[in-house]
Amino acid sequence: MLVSIILPVKNEGPNIKNTLYSALQVKTNCPFEIIVVDDNSTDGCCDFLRGTHLLKSEYSSETGMSPTNQETHPLKLESSIKLITTKGVGAAQARNIGAEASKGKYLIFCDAHLFFEDYWIDNLIAPIIKGTAHAITPGIASTDNPYAIGFGQSLKNDLTIRWYGWKAKPFEIAVLPGGCFVIGRETFFAIGGFDRGFKIWGYEDIEISIKLWLFGYTCMVEPKVTILHLFREAHPYSVSYKHIDYNMLRMAYSHFNEERIEKTKKLIKYSTLPDLLKQLDESDTFQQRKKYLAHRKYDDNWYMEKFQIPF
Repeated sequence: MLVSIILPVKNEGPNIKNTLYSALQVKTNCPFEIIVVDDNSTDGCCDFLRGTHLLKSEYSSETGMSPTNQETHPLKLESSIKLITTKGVGAAQARNIGAEASKGKYLIFCDAHLFFEDYWIDNLIAPIIKGTAHAITPGIASTDNPYAIGFGQSLKNDLTIRWYGWKAKPFEIAVLPGGCFVIGRETFFAIGGFDRGFKIWGYEDIEISIKLWLFGYTCMVEPKVTILHLFREAHPYSVSYKHIDYNMLRMAYSHFNEERIEKTKKLIKYSTLPDLLKQLDESDTFQQRKKYLAHRKYDDNWYMEKFQIPF
């Protein structure tokens, strides 16, 4: 049961190398591949991956060796790493492209600034194998404070996120944090993946979580698994409110009733609403809405009530 770890990357500096090294040195019984999607980085962070042969001489998933000791130890690479270069397609599309190039039965979407623990893959995919969840996330802690752990997310009345606290057993969550979650391949492609009309960054994690629930799938957190996440004060690339607001509004028109669409419009403060509506009108948003309404199992009222979201 091959697992595909998909890492979208943009101007990550040394973080991507640290993340790969962590993924390759921790223990697991699962065969896995790693797909790095370099979305037009300008800092050369993925230059060390330009050539599969060079990469295989540097890392070993069996020994976890670094380049400094490779000359004295034979390397046996159990996993493969593939580099894909894209031209600024954005977070949602970079993940879709990585998924389309993958071969795994299970897809793990990860940020490129994480640190892992032994058997994190094994423990995360177990609930999916058992059929108790279709998508699952670990506890996510800050690298600055490993004891500050969030266990999945929900939404506030302004569609921003809040973190759940700890529970002893896996439990259902409203939103899968994009920093790290696993989903069955069949499920991912059944829902169409991440929204293919989203712009550079914003709401891709919330949208796919809502879509999963409305289409009848289950999202959970596995509290016995924790990964460390580097929470940054700023993006290492330009992020525009025009993109964030557009994605939020597209999400609303794709999934929400008319009342919630109007509420979403009132949340837009940094963009020009008529311009956003014009862009949506020129897109496939309304065709997508019609398609989603015809295929979903639950509506947005059910979702908001289930997770007590005041929106």
